[in-house]
Amino acid sequence: MKNLRLLIIGIAFGFILTKGEVISWYRIYEMFRFESFQMYGIIGSAVVLSFIFNQWMKRTKMKDIDGNPINIPTFYSGVKRYLIGGVFFGIGWALTGACPGPMYTLIGNGAVVIVVAVISALLGAFVYGLTQKKLPH
Repeated sequence: MKNLRLLIIGIAFGFILTKGEVISWYRIYEMFRFESFQMYGIIGSAVVLSFIFNQWMKRTKMKDIDGNPINIPTFYSGVKRYLIGGVFFGIGWALTGACPGPMYTLIGNGAVVIVVAVISALLGAFVYGLTQKKLPH
């Protein structure tokens, strides 16, 4: 039953991304060329809403779907690691024309070629997991 709820939420998320044109390569291209505010507005509102929701979860001591308390870890300070990670994320986003979230929506919309990007992203995350302790953080 829990997986069915998650599947329905995922389908709704994909529908919203499709209707909001977040999966459109042209919208992403416009964003990187600073020709349109739409993507910045979507990303900015997502950041603001997630900040508000995280604060609400912390203050109300919200529990997860299984009844366990939700613990939000504290992020490490330092700009270097986030700057380097953000640059790699942005390069991958610009090269593929897809952010990791909408990549699955693109597959659902028939853009099968994006499977290569999904496999590459998963492989990159796997390699990072293997080498994480050896990297400077």
